[in-house]
Amino acid sequence: MAIDMKVPSVGESVTEVTIAAWVKKDGDFVKMDEVICELESDKATFELPAEADGILRIIGKEGDTLKIGAAICSIEPQNAASSEKSEPLPLEVKPAVVSEPVAAAEGQKVEVLEIKVPTVGESITEVTIANWLKKSGDTVGLDEIICELESDKATFELPSPFAGTLTIIAHEGSVVAIGGALASVTVGGAVVTPSATSVVETTASAPAATAGTYAEGHPSPAAAKVMAEKGLTANQVSGSGVGGRITKEDAQKASSAPAASAPVATTTPKVAETAAKEERGSRREKMSSLRKTIARRLVAVKNETAMLTTFNEVDMKPIMDLRKQYKDKFKDTHGVGLGFMSFFTKACSIALQDFPVVNAFIDGDEVVYNDFTDISIAVSAPRGLVVPVIRNAEKMSFAQIESEVVRLALKARDNKLTLDEMTGGTFTITNGGIFGSMLSTPIINAPQSAILGMHNIVERPVAINGAVEIRPIMYVALSYDHRTIDGKDSVGFLVRVKQLLEDPMRMLLQV
Repeated sequence: MAIDMKVPSVGESVTEVTIAAWVKKDGDFVKMDEVICELESDKATFELPAEADGILRIIGKEGDTLKIGAAICSIEPQNAASSEKSEPLPLEVKPAVVSEPVAAAEGQKVEVLEIKVPTVGESITEVTIANWLKKSGDTVGLDEIICELESDKATFELPSPFAGTLTIIAHEGSVVAIGGALASVTVGGAVVTPSATSVVETTASAPAATAGTYAEGHPSPAAAKVMAEKGLTANQVSGSGVGGRITKEDAQKASSAPAASAPVATTTPKVAETAAKEERGSRREKMSSLRKTIARRLVAVKNETAMLTTFNEVDMKPIMDLRKQYKDKFKDTHGVGLGFMSFFTKACSIALQDFPVVNAFIDGDEVVYNDFTDISIAVSAPRGLVVPVIRNAEKMSFAQIESEVVRLALKARDNKLTLDEMTGGTFTITNGGIFGSMLSTPIINAPQSAILGMHNIVERPVAINGAVEIRPIMYVALSYDHRTIDGKDSVGFLVRVKQLLEDPMRMLLQV
């Protein structure tokens, strides 16, 4: 009896999916948990594994949009389909040779157990497979790390909950919903090693069984990104993944494509024009889970808050003079450099206590005021923008703040920040000045009510005691939610920050 396969539920808000590509064709023999097609929703792309062994009968065509629960295909058990059509097995096995090993394995219980994406946080609905540390066919032990997963907030390692032989279901770069299948582990039974050629023999054409598969020559999403950066095509990279799939490591090891040489002088104008047209091109890349989440949240903040930005300027000469005088002694004493971030973090923590409404946030019909200042610091990491949090900044010294900034920045660079290190901030500081920004209107980091934008330091002529002097000036911007913060509080807060930065002794004396 045929088994009907239906579109699975992939998230609370997803009601339909589109069939992006069929990995298998109608009439193909498929195995249980083998990927048969790729589905796309408005949030992610994911792979659909077969629910049983048998012959595939396709119902939905590529490009069709199906509702959750709609029939997508059916699988006829092999014994039922054999009377209609005889399908060759992927590998031809000689019965006389394998009869003894099969008999030896009789009575041994074989169990296939699924490994699913665990719950990693209340607001996280999907993860991306960053890297498989094990390959299909590898033997894994209990609690052995098998892969790295990325969410929109953190990267974490996944240990195997079982001991046995690993079979990978979702490949690197795939986006999998929480609870979705990542891999399976075969527990028990006789495992035939590749070296046991005397037990299992394949035909001379066995290598051709994997040729022409969907995976062969196709890069994973992570590999495609690396290849695009290097200017490589699939024909220039050899795939070492399952079925010949090009992995991220394959793309990283491949040499960059040579730059196109200039046309020789004898090239006719028409040929040159044709060559120029052929060089024009474009490419499409799937948005990462982090980038999609950032985009969704930024749009939500713009639509759901009454955001306004106020500006001021800070004379950085007092801080620069102080750093020049004490930076060597500071580093010798505390083991970290004296940067600008500790001054701004400390100034903001003091100003937030003077203007508690800037440190508050809206929760339904209530405003929640915080007696502590947890300062979020925007950091540009390889995966995108992340915002780790410095806890209780109001109680920390300059050295403690600098040490914490360095620690969090290093973890962000290595994609090792945890969820706890990126949640719970009450106010955010972002420094666009390191990229050369002169002025900007930063967007609030919800559910917070305000964010301070730092910018580059430029020497400008200013009036000092009736005389024109050249001073290092930085423009600062405060974006805030006007629903809770009035203009008086926003301007007063920014003026207080300016006072503290232009006279750093105020922070030490707390005046």
